[in-house]
Amino acid sequence: MSSMPKTTATAPASAPSGRVVAESATARGRRARIALRGLQVLLALFYVVASALPKLIAHSSAVESFEELGWGNAGMYTIGVLELAGGVALLIPVLQSVAAMALSALMVGAFIVQIAVFDGRYAATPLILIVPLALIAWARRGHNADLLRLLRLRA
Repeated sequence: MSSMPKTTATAPASAPSGRVVAESATARGRRARIALRGLQVLLALFYVVASALPKLIAHSSAVESFEELGWGNAGMYTIGVLELAGGVALLIPVLQSVAAMALSALMVGAFIVQIAVFDGRYAATPLILIVPLALIAWARRGHNADLLRLLRLRA
């Protein structure tokens, strides 16, 4: 009867196995937070510069679109202010999730308008924007409790 030697794998003495996994997860979490923050900055720039600004300065393309809608300058400025506020709020930690949800709702409205009035010419744009906004709203949902706490303190 021969006995086989038992072998066991051990972690290197310099790095306990749990620590290596924790450091790896921490690094991934940090990279994910940085990527999410970068996405928020890009979306904020898009909403403030590319979307709100043309409406707020009454660029001819925005004026024509809102005249075709029948909403006129009041509708154009209202949507511009909402986009500006949402873009800025994407950068304020306590407002990030709420801003992403509000901008998503605005994009649902934009999609409906694109389908109903403009024959779907640019209907994909609001749908594409909803995806990263939904990700931000979900990832930053913890800030909603902070916002509620702030609102209760003010009440």
